Amino acid sequence: MLERLGVLTDEVSANFEEALDWAVEQGLKHVEVRVINGLNVVTLNDDQAMEVRRQVEDRGLFISAIASPLFKCALDPSRPIATGDTFGQKEESVDAHFGKLKRVIQLAKLLGTTRIRIFSFWRETDPQLYKEDIVHHLRRAAQEAQREGVQLLLENEPSCNGGFAEEVAAIVRSVDSPALRGLWDPGNEAYGGREAFPAGYGFMKDTLAHVHLKDAYICADGTARCVPLGSGNVPVIPHLKALLADGYVGLFTIETHFIPEGGSQMTGTRMTLDALRALLSEV
Repeated sequence: MLERLGVLTDEVSANFEEALDWAVEQGLKHVEVRVINGLNVVTLNDDQAMEVRRQVEDRGLFISAIASPLFKCALDPSRPIATGDTFGQKEESVDAHFGKLKRVIQLAKLLGTTRIRIFSFWRETDPQLYKEDIVHHLRRAAQEAQREGVQLLLENEPSCNGGFAEEVAAIVRSVDSPALRGLWDPGNEAYGGREAFPAGYGFMKDTLAHVHLKDAYICADGTARCVPLGSGNVPVIPHLKALLADGYVGLFTIETHFIPEGGSQMTGTRMTLDALRALLSEV
């Protein structure tokens, strides 16, 4: 598994080169890109994208995915919705996001990757009422992706309509395209108060093509916080065993969202990586 392990760079440092050097020092194999030196990756121009790729490949790494904010937007801004982090991107319409999809596909080719993380629109009060619209838009996106030879990865994100494993799996199956698969984040499932394993994984396992590694703990007052792997509500060892036993051959990316008190992003990510190595010795 360590041969398939990478990290989201801005979970290590806001300084891109520092994050890359750290990834090399830790023996990681790939990086996902989201925010690079304060710029969301989807805003890079061609020259900036090529420089990012050069910096990554000069260190013997590769870019496994663009962690884009695509389709973190409202289906209809007149309705009440939940919202979440867009990592510096302004609120835009669905049509604007389809325009952005074309650009992100171009960026993926410049960056040397075929994978783009996407979402399922800000969460409606009752997402089931709008499943037809969600599937329609994401099928259109998948058709565009398939024409261009890239794959969209739909992440379970509690602030979106595909908030949990069951919902993401249902959307992926309804779209029914090899260009749209699931991005499974068990930490997001736990953060949203759902059982990540075995329940969440059971829904996702036949639809997923990428895995983010994160853990979360539900406090006594019902609030959630991210914690290093193995110290939250995700049963990491049995989950990893199940992934391997079920023949998962994709990549794993560390995305901690954890900063220890008095520490830094790098410290929090190192704590998770150390915990993962210890857990893997048991697997």
